Amino acid sequence: MSNVFLQEAYELKEELVRWRRALHQNPEVGTQLPRTVAYIQQRLEEMGIAYRLHRDISCIEATIGTGGKCFLLRSDVDAIPVPEETDLPFRSENGCMHGCGHDLHGTILLGAAKLLKAHEQELRGTVKLLFQSGEEVFQGAKAAVEAGVLEHVDAAFAMHVIAMMPVGVIMTGKEAMASVDGFKITLKGHGGHGSMPETSIDPINAAVQVYLALQSLIAREIGGTEEAVLTIGQLTAGEAANVIPERAVLQGTLRTFAPAVRQRLCQRIRDVVAGVAATYRCQWEYEVLSACPSVITEDAVTRSVEQSIRSVVPQFRILGGAHGMGSEDFAEIAQRVSSAYYMMGAGPREESKRLGQHNPKIEFNEDVLPIGAAIYAQAAVDWLRGK
Repeated sequence: MSNVFLQEAYELKEELVRWRRALHQNPEVGTQLPRTVAYIQQRLEEMGIAYRLHRDISCIEATIGTGGKCFLLRSDVDAIPVPEETDLPFRSENGCMHGCGHDLHGTILLGAAKLLKAHEQELRGTVKLLFQSGEEVFQGAKAAVEAGVLEHVDAAFAMHVIAMMPVGVIMTGKEAMASVDGFKITLKGHGGHGSMPETSIDPINAAVQVYLALQSLIAREIGGTEEAVLTIGQLTAGEAANVIPERAVLQGTLRTFAPAVRQRLCQRIRDVVAGVAATYRCQWEYEVLSACPSVITEDAVTRSVEQSIRSVVPQFRILGGAHGMGSEDFAEIAQRVSSAYYMMGAGPREESKRLGQHNPKIEFNEDVLPIGAAIYAQAAVDWLRGK
């Protein structure tokens, strides 16, 4: 083990594991993460690192070094509203969980902070660290940008752990992740007794027809080479078996890559809802829940980070061509400054335990904590040196 940052990171491993498990046991969702923010603040203060708290959006912007160019390292730290079903002794019991690995992300960035602070005099510029809320709802990065976190930033780098990939594999791509448009459709009918549907306007019937019609958009209006996924993840209506409700609500996401396809489908969703609602005599409302572009990386920064990864873990396999329909609001940052985005394998050693992100039984391999911290630190130092 010849890399200095990796050697020092392994010396911190017990501390990193402790930090990760503390974050894991206290997951918070959305853009209000008071306990998570307080924990990260405590660690930064212990390290003597200056930071700026954006309290209204639960984001922390820390800086190490002064002057020169500025390189941003970003980690999201929010969780998902899913009850945890693992048997881990440090599992969450508050109805939410870190089912996407953001507890590891926050820990890795804290580890990088400690490494970089110890080498602050060697920095040829400034490293900015962003602990970001609200990635899962695609609101945090945009809010952080609007709060000014990209001021003086010249380039950025983010990583995401992947539980289905083993430790030792890292992926990147030019268009790594798709855009996402989240939406909420409300259909308003006229409630009544279940025995007399003819006196009511049934919004559930309309909601089912909307659901089927939206699937037809992908099947019949999108070409075979045009990438698009439309998912309705929630359909809610009614409180009792014998009552026709007043309203039904559908919530879903549209994911694409090509801007023209995205624009066309966003409009066609509204067209379908309007047409179905009119046919079934319902009123309708359409609410935009999120709108995030695709993650598009920049070649020069990506190459610089790849060289840094190879200097830290030369034995790792680095794969190109990452291109998936998942989405990431780091896109809001990558759209504004030259950026690199890598996905790092963090699956359990036992292959049968490697589950997809957001699974309530998902587990991650803590061996990646020092590795990720060293990669972040090395990437920042190398980019500032112009390597």
